[in-house]
Amino acid sequence: MASTLASTVQKSFKFDVFLSFRGEDTRKGFVDHLYHALQGKGIITYKDDEKIQKGERISEQLVASIEESRFHIIVFSKNYASSSWCLDELVKIMECQRTTEQTAIPIFYDVEPSEIRNQTGAVQEAFAKQVEKEAAGRWIDALKKAADLAGWELKATVDGHESKFIQKIVKIFH
Repeated sequence: MASTLASTVQKSFKFDVFLSFRGEDTRKGFVDHLYHALQGKGIITYKDDEKIQKGERISEQLVASIEESRFHIIVFSKNYASSSWCLDELVKIMECQRTTEQTAIPIFYDVEPSEIRNQTGAVQEAFAKQVEKEAAGRWIDALKKAADLAGWELKATVDGHESKFIQKIVKIFH
């Protein structure tokens, strides 16, 4: 009886969506527009520069926010893999995807899934700074797993029009 009851109880989440992205590539453009489109539809969205509370340790708050989000939108861009911060977020997101009822949704913004999966092209250049670090194996594994998920490619969706692309993304939450 207890196991049946436990399996029917669903976790409640503080956020509907957690946005993972490389700030220098997408913060003031694509991610900003996506964030406001999600918020405008009543989708409670975590974006680090909007939600981090002053005085808190950023890494602890980010981990908690990942755990407290139902969906994780990972915006892969050319420089995403240059950030150990982004890669650590990705490892945590993929762990949550594997162990809980959370869902990761990769967005390929000016990169292709194969570039993320195999660290080629611009992604290879960005990741070159990370490959010698101790965590590189975990990061490569997380990149491969995330790139294998069903996701959205900007180039292959609505002919690369960002505003139409964002509208399609937002629609999956309604």
